[in-house]
Amino acid sequence: MRSALRVIDANTNRAREAARLLEDIARFMLDDQPLCARIKSIRHGLTECLLDVTGDKASLVAQRDTPGDVGTSVTLDTESLRASVQRLAEAAGSRLTEALRAIEECLKLETPRAAAEIERLRYEAYEVERLLLPKLARPDPHMRVCVLITESLCTHHSWQEVARLTINAGADGIQLREKDLSDEELLNRARQLVDFARGTGTRIIINDRPDIAMLSGAQGVHLGQDDLDVADARKIVGEHVLIGVTTPTVEHAIRAFEDGADMVGVGPVFPSTTKPKPGLGGVDLIREFASHDRLRKMPYLAISGINTENVLELAAVGCRGIAVSGAVCGAEQPDEIVKALRRSLEVPTATGID
Repeated sequence: MRSALRVIDANTNRAREAARLLEDIARFMLDDQPLCARIKSIRHGLTECLLDVTGDKASLVAQRDTPGDVGTSVTLDTESLRASVQRLAEAAGSRLTEALRAIEECLKLETPRAAAEIERLRYEAYEVERLLLPKLARPDPHMRVCVLITESLCTHHSWQEVARLTINAGADGIQLREKDLSDEELLNRARQLVDFARGTGTRIIINDRPDIAMLSGAQGVHLGQDDLDVADARKIVGEHVLIGVTTPTVEHAIRAFEDGADMVGVGPVFPSTTKPKPGLGGVDLIREFASHDRLRKMPYLAISGINTENVLELAAVGCRGIAVSGAVCGAEQPDEIVKALRRSLEVPTATGID
């Protein structure tokens, strides 16, 4: 039987490699200096602890026998693919904590004091996981009420005041929809909305522009049928930004989710004053979507022409979420309209759709 030092050396390599990956994610992808420093301290702490035990790195390296390692050929299919940066970090976090536990147990054979220090590092690694992983997760794409803000529709208040009132009323999302602004002004408005919504739970979505969404720190981008496809938009916004797609039919919606969309806008449902909407799907489109086996629990918003009166028709067929524009932007009390729309959707229906 070989020395336990061989187990310690192998797991030291695993732990350091995993910690380095987590450190680089925090440093280069999240720009999170405090978290980066905490992960670096785990890596350095591990090195210092083992140097105290062995005296030098050579003692551990001498235990290596890669050609004779019976585990090098044992792999799983899941190890060759990571679906997102979040999954990458999850795997690295698991490797780090598991490796530290293996080192800790082996050190108990000879040096309990060193084992206690590794235990401390392992608990610190658990805390790093807790702090890091939520930063990489995409926001929840499920929404009840999302308000599309366009300045020209804001007749009683400034667009900023409409946004603040909407956020205070509990809107799940705000989509910035401005077609004629310069890139500079559009980015400025997007950043203002992100600042307004910080800490509130309201997601900020940018219409059509993945680049503006990324630069502003918005939680999502919404694409039309003629905009970039989901795959190309994902290359711009990364893995932790939501991507929504307008889908006029159930078939379009299925395709959008298969392409990687996080949510869809279903419609147009009703006539709209903002722009011509040929091919209205009506309430029947939402009924079809809300009862479809593959789609009924997927994140979606009914779109176009929705107000406090016709929203009841949507609620009656099991609609889960809506996107509204003029009904809120043009209201004297935008916050009260948002609250009324939420109440209408939260009323139980007789459809049996959950």
